[in-house]
Formats: sequence, C-alpha cells, structure tokens
Amino acid sequence: MVDVTIYTRMMCGYCTAAKRLLERKGVAYTEHDASFSPELRQEMISRAHGRTTFPQIFIGNTHVGGCDDLHELESQGRLDVLLANGARA
Repeated sequence: MVDVTIYTRMMCGYCTAAKRLLERKGVAYTEHDASFSPELRQEMISRAHGRTTFPQIFIGNTHVGGCDDLHELESQGRLDVLLANGARA
C-alpha cells in the first residue's frame, strides 16, 4: 500500500470524516495538522495546486482532493485501486 498524507486543521468535520473513512479501511496515514503552522498550510496549498480548503489528501504523489473527493472515489470503487498502486484509478 502507498503512503497516504492528509493535511488537516482542528475542529474540521470534513477532516474527521476523511480520517474515519481511511481508518475504517485500515489505511495508515500521515497527518499534518496545519492549524497553527503557516508553513504547513503553504506546503499543502502548493502540493494541492492552489486549493486552500481542508482536508487535502494525497495517495502517494497523487492529489486526491478533499473529503468529498475521497468519498466519491470510495463510492465508485476506485479508492482501493488507488491505495494499492498509487496511480489515478
């Protein structure tokens, strides 16, 4: 399974929902809480091609998007493929 990175902030319901989906699937992830870190927030924005909303999720080097995008991949049956090989499913 590829590395999963999620940029979050405190008190973010979408962040919690995205993490719960990953946890339910047994996916380990690295969380970067950018609540009080302008540097992490800028890193996220740069990696996410200008997107500023939370969370922003990366599977390998692939930018998945936010919580809704992650759940959409799951509902389409594409998330497991992406997690398995790190390429856009």
